[in-house]
Amino acid sequence: MLDLYILETCPYCRKVMSFLSENNIKFHKFEVSNKDNIQKLLVLGGKEQVPFLFDEDSNIKMYESDDIIEYLKSLKQV
Repeated sequence: MLDLYILETCPYCRKVMSFLSENNIKFHKFEVSNKDNIQKLLVLGGKEQVPFLFDEDSNIKMYESDDIIEYLKSLKQV
């Protein structure tokens, strides 16, 4: 399953969420305005930066909206 750490007001986060929605890709959304989610983000990625994607199935962790979208595109081809 894909976990996406976001801040609703972040345009880069909205960009990734739009791609996910347009391509019917299921994911869990974690809003970092929640302190518990910030702690999870820090444990997984090491910094307070969003968007952050964690692919539990392949243990892939990444920041940067464009990189995340390219990764998601590669998943759709499999």
